Amino acid sequence: MSWMILPENPALSAVLLFLIALPFLYGARRPVHDVVGSLARAASQALRLGAHWLERAAQTLRARNRLVLLAQGREEATQAIEREFERVTGLVQRDLQGYPALQRRLLDHITRIEEDYAKCGEVPPPPPEWVRAVETIAGIQNTGDGLAQKLLQDIGDSLDKIYARVVAEYRRSSEARHKILGKFVPFGRAVNDTLTRVDRNIEGLRESAARIDAQMERYEQIHSGSEQVEHTLTSSAGIQFAISGLVLAVGFGGAFVNFWLIARPMSAMVGGGEYIAGGLEAAQVAALVIILVEATMGLFLMETLRFTHLFPRIHNLNDRMRRRMMWAAFAILFILAGVEVALAVMRDQIIATDVAFKRGLSDAGTAAVVAEGWVMKIPVAGQMILGFILPFALAFVAVPLEYFIFAARTVFGAGLVLAIRTLGFVLRLGGNVAWHAGKTLRLLYDAIIFLPLLIERAVLSQRAGAAGQIPRSVSAETAPLRKTGTLS
Repeated sequence: MSWMILPENPALSAVLLFLIALPFLYGARRPVHDVVGSLARAASQALRLGAHWLERAAQTLRARNRLVLLAQGREEATQAIEREFERVTGLVQRDLQGYPALQRRLLDHITRIEEDYAKCGEVPPPPPEWVRAVETIAGIQNTGDGLAQKLLQDIGDSLDKIYARVVAEYRRSSEARHKILGKFVPFGRAVNDTLTRVDRNIEGLRESAARIDAQMERYEQIHSGSEQVEHTLTSSAGIQFAISGLVLAVGFGGAFVNFWLIARPMSAMVGGGEYIAGGLEAAQVAALVIILVEATMGLFLMETLRFTHLFPRIHNLNDRMRRRMMWAAFAILFILAGVEVALAVMRDQIIATDVAFKRGLSDAGTAAVVAEGWVMKIPVAGQMILGFILPFALAFVAVPLEYFIFAARTVFGAGLVLAIRTLGFVLRLGGNVAWHAGKTLRLLYDAIIFLPLLIERAVLSQRAGAAGQIPRSVSAETAPLRKTGTLS
């Protein structure tokens, strides 16, 4: 059965069908508007409710992230303050232990200097009493008597000898005082060094006090929980996340090199042709297990050395048990490093065997191998060094791993909040689109049945023209729009 009223004219048939359907479409106008409006309101309200729920979830998650971030900041500030106090305590104890001896040494130096100064102040003894008698004799006039002349000559000679002896003694006394003054120099230098050391210690204490004040100020800012502190801590966590991720990538590169260094010789221990699943060989799994055990022992070693704090129970062990655990982890790591050295030598032998098998047993090939024997030892030495160093190098990956884990909590939390808010914005936008789509569908429906609406509007206008009333059909059209409004 064909829908065309006039088979020879499809266009006219479509127009006739449209005219026949217009009364039915006009009669169903109000129900269709109600159905479209209800669907649009249901979709927009559901999307709006989802957007509000996501916004609340984002606020809750942001509050939790903020609490965790501030707690981490307080913990870091507390640890920094504790380290500064420990440094100051050690400095004070060291200086206070040395201060009694230092004070005693300083007092001894000062006493010695005072004694030497007192010795330097001594003057030569005064001239004896007979000098006055000689002065009296010297006043006697020369009368030409031989005996008097001889007596005066003897007295003059005696005075010359006494004068020479007194001058010599005075010079020796002056020389001794100069030597005493020369001994002042080392004591003065010792006093200067002692005072310089005291000044240096006081300056160190002053710097430590300034660092403690800065850390305390930072702790107070974190405790206040301001937005600026939150942004600063978030930026710091992002930087730590990026740096630690880069270091971990380098560590994974070292682990990859270590894996391929021992994967091939492990086939001689666990079987070279055995496969566990698919194309995964047993030798590769064994090499991976060894590397993971090395990483675990390195992590425990860093924990026992208190470089990291991933396991609080290990950190809270007593010193004796912690040292035992440290030596156990170090011993296992050292043994595994020795195993890798042996595997490196075995790898070289396996490669040499493969090369010899490919070359065959010709004399020329043997001569070439003998001629290059000392050259072939260089890769073996390099492999042995790498096999011994890489396990210990991988142990230090635990430090950036700790920073990466703690920073990832903040970074991923901030990213999740941003993703939830973005999804809420999309839902809110979808709710607006759903509401306006319903409104558009109602307007399109009225545009399709515009002819009956024009007739209705003209008839109602003629009836209500004299009274100046608004046609009921027009008010009915706009009532749903005024009632529901748009989505905010």
